[in-house]
Amino acid sequence: MSNVIENLNKEFAQDVVQGLTDNPKHISSKYFYDDKGSQIFQEIMQMEEYYPTRCEFEILAQQSHLILEALSFKGNFRIVELGAGDGYKTSKLLETFLEHGAQFTYCPIDISQEAILSLEKNLFESLPSLKIESCVGDYHVCLEQLHENTLPTLFLFLGGNIGNYSKDQSVELLNSFGKWMRKDDKMLIGMDLQKNPRIIRMAYDDPSGITKRFNLNLLERMNRELGANFRMDQFDFYCSYNPENGALKSYIYPTQNVIVHFDVLEKSFEIKANELIYTELSHKFSNEQINDLAKKTNFERICNFYDCRNYFTDTLWSFKGQ
Repeated sequence: MSNVIENLNKEFAQDVVQGLTDNPKHISSKYFYDDKGSQIFQEIMQMEEYYPTRCEFEILAQQSHLILEALSFKGNFRIVELGAGDGYKTSKLLETFLEHGAQFTYCPIDISQEAILSLEKNLFESLPSLKIESCVGDYHVCLEQLHENTLPTLFLFLGGNIGNYSKDQSVELLNSFGKWMRKDDKMLIGMDLQKNPRIIRMAYDDPSGITKRFNLNLLERMNRELGANFRMDQFDFYCSYNPENGALKSYIYPTQNVIVHFDVLEKSFEIKANELIYTELSHKFSNEQINDLAKKTNFERICNFYDCRNYFTDTLWSFKGQ
């Protein structure tokens, strides 16, 4: 590969090569969120059809006092958020906890330093009494650093992000979090629920095409960062939802045979017309699946908190120990 790659995201480059070489082809959804992708996702969250963000915001705005009560922590504790992002929804939970006299330190983790700096600025302005100890980096690197503190801890994994992992990957991920947890620590996990399949489909295949732009931005990102020559007018977007198992899958595909060259990678890839490139899994859970996942990962479900339409849940679990 060209030496130019030294100045780029090596992991992105390597994953692109692997994904476009494999059969079937795939590009990880974690690469959606460059600056432009993050801006498009903000548009998605404002769509009438996209319910998950509003549902979880409703839960945290109206039921955070019940979540605090269910924690049963005595004295000081920590809140460690995995993938804090802009903290928009979490701020409602933090505000309620402070209003009820809870004594805690908020420890947001995010891979983006820019996101953490913005989060800190907003929280210092809106909640000046909040104690914050941030960590920029990979989940597990930060969790290892935070593990020295022995305070009881509430781990937050919000936004339905657990749905982006396959069943086996979810078990592996939660078990990896468990390595850094102590007995009776708690975890609050956002999970999108199975519901009318038309409602789910519309949330991820909107008529205005914003989700399509979000997916095609993966190609534009490859053009920007890896010197690829994808043409957006040669690609389309498709998603499918299986209500029997709750799996919603997203794809991009060319409408004609294409050969894409990457200047930085010094490689070309042939993609046939209508050949699917898998971009994202967004799993929707049943209550049985939630309970099963908790049991498999050494957690005990305390209770589920639902929005008014039962579209989404923030489920509170207690860790039973190693």
